[in-house]
Amino acid sequence: MIQAPKHWNQYIAQLPGPHILQSQQWADVKSHFGWEPIYRRWGPEEDPGAAALVLERRIPVVGLSAFLRVMYVPKGPLLRDWGDEALRARVLDDLQALAQERGAIFLKLDPDVPLGTGIPGKADAEENPLGERVRRDLQHRGWQFSSEQIQFRNTMLVDLRPPEDEILAGMKSKTRYNIRYAGRNGVTVRRGGKADFDLLYRMYAETSSRGGFAIRSQDYYDTVWETFLDAGMLDPLIAEVEGETVGGLMLFRFGERAYYLHGMSRTRHRNTMFNYLLQWEAICRSKRAGCTVYDMWGAPDVFDKSDDMWGVYRFKRGFNSTALRTLGAYDYPVRPLLYRLYTRVLPRILDWMRRRGKARTERIHKE
Repeated sequence: MIQAPKHWNQYIAQLPGPHILQSQQWADVKSHFGWEPIYRRWGPEEDPGAAALVLERRIPVVGLSAFLRVMYVPKGPLLRDWGDEALRARVLDDLQALAQERGAIFLKLDPDVPLGTGIPGKADAEENPLGERVRRDLQHRGWQFSSEQIQFRNTMLVDLRPPEDEILAGMKSKTRYNIRYAGRNGVTVRRGGKADFDLLYRMYAETSSRGGFAIRSQDYYDTVWETFLDAGMLDPLIAEVEGETVGGLMLFRFGERAYYLHGMSRTRHRNTMFNYLLQWEAICRSKRAGCTVYDMWGAPDVFDKSDDMWGVYRFKRGFNSTALRTLGAYDYPVRPLLYRLYTRVLPRILDWMRRRGKARTERIHKE
């Protein structure tokens, strides 16, 4: 495992919007699953200009693995000011040069550069001209909007700066009612630990089977959860009704932002509205830990009822969250012919992996 530069987390925490997927802990997790972390910094430790955790992976093709690589900057790079054209040019030039030196097929990045907030066409929507300028700059440099969006392009954010009673008062009336209803109907929320991981994963497998989405192996999630729990950056929250576990939420923290990355539930006792109390507990814990933003992790690509995530969006919107729309992932094809081949073959591989993952989680759910 390649060691991170000293004080990596402290370094990136000085930059605006430092993301948990750029942390040393995320690099440690991915290094267990075939990714090699490469760390890049621009500027001295006391005055950082930019930073990027770059993940590199060799593609397992017999006889060619040494020559086939892909590179990814998850939720990065991080810049002090994306509007600083000289700094932006330097960072992109250096990353493109790195990908060329390493012989990568392509380099992917998906920084949280906002295109706007709110729902397009609604009164509260605001567009961000900087996001459009960065997008044009990327396109001018030869970057292409990626057909493989690994992370959600959009998310929902809850402002944690007001007092708790004001945060609650700002929510939809139905959401407030359901939070209180859960408390009146015997729902309690406790902080879990490593001993609960097996139970939480089984619930996650049940949730994915019910929702029709694939998840990774238990070893992967155990590694993620243990790494961040040991670093003091994770609270596993577990909802119970009369001592029976009915739901869970993995609450991650980094810098001033908290993240709802993994949620799991059972169908029993759903009428108690335990999911609402789980979210409220996550919000309160995040605020008390000093976070100013609660990232509910994921929103529709298109804010329309036709989107598969519309129901999830309506649930999250009830907590007075604001939609953040970002650039999404862009690819820099270093080896264009191989890139075109890769993008044609990859969807088939991903489809096979999803079918395999779904079958695996269904088996776990039935056990």
